[in-house]
Amino acid sequence: MNVTAPSRTISAAQKVEHFDVLIVGAGISGVGSAYHLTKQMPGTSFVVLEEQETFGGTWWTHKYPGIRSDSDLHTFGYSFKPWKGPPIATAAEILAYMGEVIEENELAGHIRYNHHINSASWSSETNLWTVDVVNKVTGDALQFTANFLWMCQGYYRHSEGYTPEWPGMDKFKGQIVHPQTWPEDLVTEGKRIVVIGSGATAATLIPNLKCEHVTMLQRSPTYFRTGRNAIELAEELRRLQVKEEWIHEIVRRKILFEQDWFTKRSFSEPDAVKKELLGAVRAVLPEGYDVDKHFTPSYRPWRQRIAFVPDADLFQAIKDGKASVVTDHIDRFTEKGILLKSGQELEADIIVTATGFNLCILGDIAFEIDGKPLDFSDTVTYRGMMFTGVPNMAWVFGYFRASWTLRTDLVADFVCRMLAHMKDKGVRRVVPTLRVQDDNMPKLPWIDEENFNPGYMLRHMHLLPKRGDKAEWSHTQDYWAEKDEIPAIDLDDSAFAYG
Repeated sequence: MNVTAPSRTISAAQKVEHFDVLIVGAGISGVGSAYHLTKQMPGTSFVVLEEQETFGGTWWTHKYPGIRSDSDLHTFGYSFKPWKGPPIATAAEILAYMGEVIEENELAGHIRYNHHINSASWSSETNLWTVDVVNKVTGDALQFTANFLWMCQGYYRHSEGYTPEWPGMDKFKGQIVHPQTWPEDLVTEGKRIVVIGSGATAATLIPNLKCEHVTMLQRSPTYFRTGRNAIELAEELRRLQVKEEWIHEIVRRKILFEQDWFTKRSFSEPDAVKKELLGAVRAVLPEGYDVDKHFTPSYRPWRQRIAFVPDADLFQAIKDGKASVVTDHIDRFTEKGILLKSGQELEADIIVTATGFNLCILGDIAFEIDGKPLDFSDTVTYRGMMFTGVPNMAWVFGYFRASWTLRTDLVADFVCRMLAHMKDKGVRRVVPTLRVQDDNMPKLPWIDEENFNPGYMLRHMHLLPKRGDKAEWSHTQDYWAEKDEIPAIDLDDSAFAYG
């Protein structure tokens, strides 16, 4: 993806700041990566540049009612800091946890907020990245140089969510809202609301809306898991006054074992897993509710992300009559609401488009390598962390079937080991390079669509780097394999060209 940045001029007298490492983003990945850098590479100079006015990423930008994690915090939380709350946490709880990490490890002095990155250019003459930045508060044009770029900005565009264009949207007399840009002054009490979508956002939003009635309008159903928002083992260990550090490690291992087991069963026993998931939904909904129509997807489990519904609150809202579900296709918007293909009209005061997000390829930054614009779709990924032909850069892209942060830790360990290795070798540049034995390797889409095919990935697949048919040239999405494979990477493999 080529992004054209506005022209910025740095005055000759203006100081250019240099750092060993420049981290992009102060969300869950950026804060975690900064921690690992301070512990594993003490003495390394680094800065974290963040677009928003504070840390948190998703947990700061998303303001819709009920915003919460859809992964358990025992694994979504950091490996180095015990999580002491319920497994499914609110945005406020996650932000407080991240704030403690920043304070306890003195990271605040390294983070620059309200810094928008326009461009990043690599020079093989100096072996440096030059990053052009604008301070959003002062309007000043700034410039940084860095030996290494660590991309932790996430994978979607925070400024706007994805809303399809439906006929007649301009005719609707009510409000159309995307959860990603939820208005702080939106009044929902006494309103009829239609939420378009069936994923984790819709499942979170619907039971937390204070309104007259809310309808979940979905084109097709999604799988959900239900259960108590608690880990019995953690509760029991706390009653026994076991140290929190031990509880954290024990519970993490238990959850990771169970996730691995469940994921494998989704492939080996899809019908049994499907029956179990739907059985849990039927157990909550009223007798005779049409689960086959409204909550039975056409695909096998785990072809798309499965959201956890704590305490079955979505299904409880349906049972109590507060919410209802309509499975149909949209024909067009009307003045009063939405006309469906079936001829039914859903009247609404507010329509919420919980329809996903826009993938953001490496922060929408204009990249150049030695003066040539870089198109990431022309590169091949090295284990989803680095890219062929792109020197001194790593990217954190997490897991779909496990917590995102698990990969933050793995990538951080790899980057720190790589930086130490480069220092030991006395080199300043590393570039992933296809080996002779990889010459005839097919160039495939970033993910295997047969095994995982969410809409936001399919819409933007052409913008993403390619993968090969070998583990080292793909992001396998398999934490349980990568937790052993990534630490064992041979940094002197011919896949790495040093200079």
